Amino acid sequence: MGLRVAVIGAGAAGMAALRELKEAGLGVTCFEKGERVGGIWAYGNCSGLSPAYETLHLNTSRARTEYRDYPMPADWPDFPSHEMIQRYFEAYVDHFGLRDSIRFECGVAHAEPLDGGGWRLDLENGESEEFDALVVANGHNWDPRWPDPPYPGEFGGEQIHAHDFRSNTIFEGKRVLVVGIGNSAMDIAVESSLVAERTLISTRRGAWIVPKNLLGKPADQIVRPAMTRLHWRLRQPITQTLLRATVGRPERFGLPAPTQGFLQDHPTISDTLLSRITHGEIEPRPGIARLDGDCIEFTDGRRDLVDAIVWCTGYRISFPFFDPDLVSAPGGDLPLYKRIFHPDLPSVFFVGLIQSTGSAIPICEQQSKLVAAHLTGRYAPPPRERQLADIERTRAKNEKRYGAGKRPTMRVDFDGFMRELPRELARGEKRARRTGFVPHLAARGSRAPDSSEARRERQDADRGAPTGSGRL
Repeated sequence: MGLRVAVIGAGAAGMAALRELKEAGLGVTCFEKGERVGGIWAYGNCSGLSPAYETLHLNTSRARTEYRDYPMPADWPDFPSHEMIQRYFEAYVDHFGLRDSIRFECGVAHAEPLDGGGWRLDLENGESEEFDALVVANGHNWDPRWPDPPYPGEFGGEQIHAHDFRSNTIFEGKRVLVVGIGNSAMDIAVESSLVAERTLISTRRGAWIVPKNLLGKPADQIVRPAMTRLHWRLRQPITQTLLRATVGRPERFGLPAPTQGFLQDHPTISDTLLSRITHGEIEPRPGIARLDGDCIEFTDGRRDLVDAIVWCTGYRISFPFFDPDLVSAPGGDLPLYKRIFHPDLPSVFFVGLIQSTGSAIPICEQQSKLVAAHLTGRYAPPPRERQLADIERTRAKNEKRYGAGKRPTMRVDFDGFMRELPRELARGEKRARRTGFVPHLAARGSRAPDSSEARRERQDADRGAPTGSGRL
């Protein structure tokens, strides 16, 4: 019997993993909590996990977002709507014959490693199944993070998290405060300003606001491919100069100055926020000092009457199916080699657990190719010690660029990482040939009982421990 692999989640990451694993000839089943594919793009999905809203569109351009092995239609707009992205995902699943391998409305309640190797999945429908390997693709933009600690005082009006926003009709005639400076905050503030009596946007920190189009092209296609090979510190002054010349400094619009240079934080994309500010339809405010009934006091001493607050305060990294002492991500930090391999759990793989400077979808595709190559014996990761050293080097580099409090292990530079993953695949293929690597994950049902010493030896082999000397 061949290896059996489970994939948790049928969003962009899970679909890419399912496609690569099936193409590699592995037995794979994908468990999806909702009734259709698409993950966070599946507007109104019965899982309740999608934060998609009526007017949601891509923030990264079509050409930089699509799967490389399955491009979007060339006649589509540069920034398709969520309805178009949903159709794209459905077409992807059918084109590669994946639908029969997805179990819809079948969430995973608990995933437990077995003593003899492999995993037992307890499903939300009460069933249990066993697998040799597990791919985690459950996403990280579905578990709302509220302000913690809460702001002092009490608020007497309505409060929602951005995750629960669907339509601006809930804001009609109200005084609305949007809290945050990310992409969702920009979109929701603009939507509110179209119908609300008054819209305020509050942020404690500044950010560079990037329009979707610059100089007649999608902004993420302005920089020539050759320039992306330059160190980010060399690219930074070029992009900042371009933004200042074409857009202006955020301070000119009443927003705080960016706390970091461009390319040192996740980009905030909006075509309309600054326009709505200049028309007086959105009013910037600094951070909140305290809540006082129907009044909000800000750090500059101003006080405003507010009927509703939308907290655009991000998401927690959650794996509700794992025991916390097995896999957890305190503060969003889960160290992984190439954002895939867990140094201490050689039969579980993560796809899409990244914060990219661009789209995540092509990265998920490349990560999935590594997982498939590993499970078929073509790719060997380096030994555990070298994985840990690489993780720490990456953390230190990212802390210098993004800051220690910005989930440094999750951050990836889109263009750099898209080049790194194929290079890593080639290095791992050489390691596999040099060491005679095989994925020591015996198929369930053909596994003899192991001693603890034998399991440790197999786990060392799974981590790619070489029989001779070699380099990462």
